[in-house]
Amino acid sequence: MFIGYIRVSTDRQAQSGLGLEAQRIAIEQYAARQGREIIEIYVEAETGKLKDRPQLNAALAHCRRARATLLIAKLDRLARNVAFVSALMETGTEFVAVDAPFANRLMIHVLSAVAEWEREQISERTKAALAAAKARGVKLGTYGAVLGARKREEADRFAETVRPAFIAARDAGCVSLREYAAHLSAAGTPTPNGGRWHASNVSLLLKRLGL
Repeated sequence: MFIGYIRVSTDRQAQSGLGLEAQRIAIEQYAARQGREIIEIYVEAETGKLKDRPQLNAALAHCRRARATLLIAKLDRLARNVAFVSALMETGTEFVAVDAPFANRLMIHVLSAVAEWEREQISERTKAALAAAKARGVKLGTYGAVLGARKREEADRFAETVRPAFIAARDAGCVSLREYAAHLSAAGTPTPNGGRWHASNVSLLLKRLGL
Protein backbone atom coordinates (compact mmCIF):
# COMPACT_ATOMS: atom_id res chain seq x y z
CA MET A 1 0.00 0.00 0.00
CA PHE A 2 1.01 3.60 -0.62
CA ILE A 3 0.34 6.86 1.18
CA GLY A 4 0.62 9.72 -1.30
CA TYR A 5 2.20 13.10 -0.52
CA ILE A 6 2.11 16.07 -2.88
CA ARG A 7 3.40 19.57 -2.22
CA VAL A 8 3.24 23.01 -3.78
CA SER A 9 5.08 26.08 -2.57
CA THR A 10 2.19 28.49 -1.91
CA ASP A 11 -1.42 28.55 -0.78
CA ARG A 12 -2.34 30.22 -4.08
CA GLN A 13 -0.93 27.25 -6.02
CA ALA A 14 -2.85 24.87 -3.78
CA GLN A 15 -6.10 26.73 -4.41
CA SER A 16 -5.58 26.91 -8.17
CA GLY A 17 -4.48 23.29 -8.52
CA LEU A 18 -1.29 24.45 -10.27
CA GLY A 19 1.17 21.59 -10.06
CA LEU A 20 -1.00 19.48 -7.78
CA GLU A 21 -2.82 17.66 -10.55
CA ALA A 22 0.39 16.69 -12.35
CA GLN A 23 1.83 15.26 -9.11
CA ARG A 24 -1.41 13.42 -8.36
CA ILE A 25 -1.47 11.88 -11.85
CA ALA A 26 2.19 10.82 -11.55
CA ILE A 27 1.73 8.97 -8.27
CA GLU A 28 -1.59 7.41 -9.33
CA GLN A 29 -0.07 6.10 -12.56
CA TYR A 30 2.97 4.72 -10.73
CA ALA A 31 0.78 2.96 -8.15
CA ALA A 32 -1.36 1.49 -10.94
CA ARG A 33 1.75 0.14 -12.71
CA GLN A 34 2.86 -1.47 -9.46
CA GLY A 35 -0.60 -2.92 -8.85
CA ARG A 36 -0.73 -1.26 -5.43
CA GLU A 37 -3.38 0.92 -3.80
CA ILE A 38 -3.01 4.52 -2.66
CA ILE A 39 -5.08 4.59 0.51
CA GLU A 40 -4.81 8.36 1.06
CA ILE A 41 -3.10 11.42 -0.43
CA TYR A 42 -1.88 14.28 1.77
CA VAL A 43 -1.53 17.76 0.25
CA GLU A 44 0.83 20.43 1.60
CA ALA A 45 1.24 24.09 0.65
CA GLU A 46 4.68 24.96 2.00
CA THR A 47 8.09 26.00 0.73
CA GLY A 48 10.83 23.41 0.26
CA LYS A 49 13.01 25.19 2.82
CA LEU A 50 10.85 24.81 5.90
CA LYS A 51 10.96 21.73 8.08
CA ASP A 52 7.56 22.21 9.72
CA ARG A 53 5.31 20.07 7.52
CA PRO A 54 2.09 19.09 9.32
CA GLN A 55 0.71 17.20 6.31
CA LEU A 56 3.98 15.34 5.76
CA ASN A 57 4.07 14.44 9.45
CA ALA A 58 0.50 13.17 9.19
CA ALA A 59 1.39 11.15 6.08
CA LEU A 60 4.40 9.58 7.81
CA ALA A 61 2.32 8.70 10.87
CA HIS A 62 -0.26 7.10 8.58
CA CYS A 63 2.53 5.12 6.87
CA ARG A 64 3.66 3.77 10.21
CA ARG A 65 0.13 2.82 11.28
CA ALA A 66 -0.72 1.16 7.97
CA ARG A 67 2.79 -0.19 7.31
CA ALA A 68 2.60 1.60 3.98
CA THR A 69 5.20 3.28 1.76
CA LEU A 70 5.21 7.04 1.26
CA LEU A 71 4.85 7.86 -2.46
CA ILE A 72 5.85 11.21 -3.96
CA ALA A 73 6.02 12.42 -7.55
CA LYS A 74 9.46 14.06 -7.36
CA LEU A 75 12.15 14.03 -4.72
CA ASP A 76 12.25 17.84 -4.61
CA ARG A 77 8.56 17.82 -3.60
CA LEU A 78 9.64 16.14 -0.39
CA ALA A 79 12.27 18.75 0.39
CA ARG A 80 15.08 20.75 -1.14
CA ASN A 81 17.19 20.22 1.94
CA VAL A 82 19.78 17.46 2.35
CA ALA A 83 19.63 17.41 6.15
CA PHE A 84 15.83 17.15 6.11
CA VAL A 85 15.81 14.20 3.68
CA SER A 86 18.63 12.51 5.62
CA ALA A 87 16.69 12.83 8.87
CA LEU A 88 13.61 11.41 7.18
CA MET A 89 15.59 8.43 5.92
CA GLU A 90 16.78 7.75 9.45
CA THR A 91 13.18 7.32 10.66
CA GLY A 92 13.03 4.04 8.75
CA THR A 93 9.85 4.95 6.86
CA GLU A 94 10.08 3.68 3.31
CA PHE A 95 9.42 6.19 0.56
CA VAL A 96 9.51 6.14 -3.23
CA ALA A 97 9.94 9.07 -5.60
CA VAL A 98 8.33 8.42 -8.99
CA ASP A 99 11.12 10.33 -10.75
CA ALA A 100 13.75 8.07 -9.14
CA PRO A 101 12.00 4.84 -8.06
CA PHE A 102 15.17 2.72 -8.01
CA ALA A 103 17.38 5.24 -6.21
CA ASN A 104 19.43 3.83 -3.34
CA ARG A 105 20.37 5.81 -0.23
CA LEU A 106 23.51 7.30 -1.84
CA MET A 107 21.59 8.40 -4.94
CA ILE A 108 18.88 9.97 -2.79
CA HIS A 109 21.52 12.00 -0.94
CA VAL A 110 23.01 13.15 -4.26
CA LEU A 111 19.59 14.05 -5.71
CA SER A 112 18.71 15.92 -2.51
CA ALA A 113 21.95 17.87 -2.75
CA VAL A 114 21.15 18.81 -6.36
CA ALA A 115 17.63 19.91 -5.37
CA GLU A 116 19.07 22.04 -2.55
CA TRP A 117 21.57 23.63 -4.94
CA GLU A 118 18.77 24.39 -7.43
CA ARG A 119 16.75 26.04 -4.66
CA GLU A 120 19.70 28.25 -3.75
CA GLN A 121 20.27 29.16 -7.41
CA ILE A 122 16.62 30.13 -7.84
CA SER A 123 16.86 32.33 -4.77
CA GLU A 124 20.05 34.01 -6.03
CA ARG A 125 18.59 34.61 -9.51
CA THR A 126 15.47 36.15 -7.97
CA LYS A 127 17.54 38.49 -5.79
CA ALA A 128 19.71 39.47 -8.78
CA ALA A 129 16.65 40.18 -10.95
CA LEU A 130 15.08 42.36 -8.25
CA ALA A 131 18.37 44.22 -7.71
CA ALA A 132 18.68 44.84 -11.46
CA ALA A 133 15.11 46.10 -11.66
CA LYS A 134 15.71 48.42 -8.70
CA ALA A 135 18.92 49.71 -10.34
CA ARG A 136 16.90 50.59 -13.46
CA GLY A 137 14.61 52.68 -11.29
CA VAL A 138 11.73 50.22 -11.30
CA LYS A 139 9.60 50.41 -8.18
CA LEU A 140 9.42 46.81 -7.05
CA GLY A 141 5.83 47.11 -5.89
CA THR A 142 4.89 48.45 -9.33
CA TYR A 143 6.92 45.72 -11.03
CA GLY A 144 5.04 43.05 -9.10
CA ALA A 145 1.74 44.70 -9.91
CA VAL A 146 2.58 44.68 -13.64
CA LEU A 147 3.41 40.97 -13.52
CA GLY A 148 0.20 40.30 -11.64
CA ALA A 149 -1.81 42.25 -14.20
CA ARG A 150 -0.27 40.24 -17.04
CA LYS A 151 -1.18 36.98 -15.34
CA ARG A 152 -4.75 38.17 -14.83
CA GLU A 153 -4.99 39.16 -18.49
CA GLU A 154 -3.77 35.72 -19.55
CA ALA A 155 -6.28 34.05 -17.21
CA ASP A 156 -9.08 36.23 -18.58
CA ARG A 157 -8.17 35.36 -22.17
CA PHE A 158 -8.17 31.65 -21.38
CA ALA A 159 -11.50 31.94 -19.56
CA GLU A 160 -13.12 33.45 -22.63
CA THR A 161 -11.91 30.55 -24.80
CA VAL A 162 -13.75 28.06 -22.59
CA ARG A 163 -16.84 30.20 -21.92
CA PRO A 164 -18.89 28.37 -24.60
CA ALA A 165 -18.03 25.01 -23.02
CA PHE A 166 -19.10 26.22 -19.58
CA ILE A 167 -22.36 27.61 -20.95
CA ALA A 168 -23.00 24.31 -22.74
CA ALA A 169 -22.37 22.43 -19.48
CA ARG A 170 -24.79 24.71 -17.63
CA ASP A 171 -27.42 24.32 -20.35
CA ALA A 172 -26.96 20.54 -20.15
CA GLY A 173 -28.11 20.69 -16.53
CA CYS A 174 -24.81 20.78 -14.66
CA VAL A 175 -25.22 22.30 -11.21
CA SER A 176 -22.48 21.01 -8.93
CA LEU A 177 -18.76 21.57 -9.49
CA ARG A 178 -18.24 17.83 -9.98
CA GLU A 179 -20.95 17.74 -12.65
CA TYR A 180 -19.24 20.59 -14.48
CA ALA A 181 -15.86 18.83 -14.17
CA ALA A 182 -17.25 15.57 -15.56
CA HIS A 183 -19.02 17.32 -18.44
CA LEU A 184 -15.99 19.42 -19.39
CA SER A 185 -13.67 16.41 -19.22
CA ALA A 186 -16.01 14.32 -21.39
CA ALA A 187 -16.16 17.14 -23.93
CA GLY A 188 -12.34 17.34 -24.07
CA THR A 189 -12.29 20.97 -22.90
CA PRO A 190 -8.70 22.06 -22.15
CA THR A 191 -7.81 23.11 -18.59
CA PRO A 192 -5.69 26.12 -17.60
CA ASN A 193 -2.62 24.00 -16.79
CA GLY A 194 -3.10 20.99 -19.06
CA GLY A 195 -4.34 18.68 -16.30
CA ARG A 196 -7.83 17.46 -15.51
CA TRP A 197 -10.99 19.31 -14.58
CA HIS A 198 -11.86 19.12 -10.89
CA ALA A 199 -13.91 21.10 -8.41
CA SER A 200 -11.27 23.73 -7.62
CA ASN A 201 -10.41 24.82 -11.17
CA VAL A 202 -14.09 24.67 -12.21
CA SER A 203 -14.93 26.97 -9.28
CA LEU A 204 -12.20 29.46 -10.26
CA LEU A 205 -13.35 29.57 -13.89
CA LEU A 206 -17.02 29.98 -12.96
CA LYS A 207 -16.13 32.97 -10.78
CA ARG A 208 -13.89 34.48 -13.45
CA LEU A 209 -16.61 34.05 -16.07
CA GLY A 210 -19.31 35.37 -13.75
CA LEU A 211 -21.51 32.31 -14.31
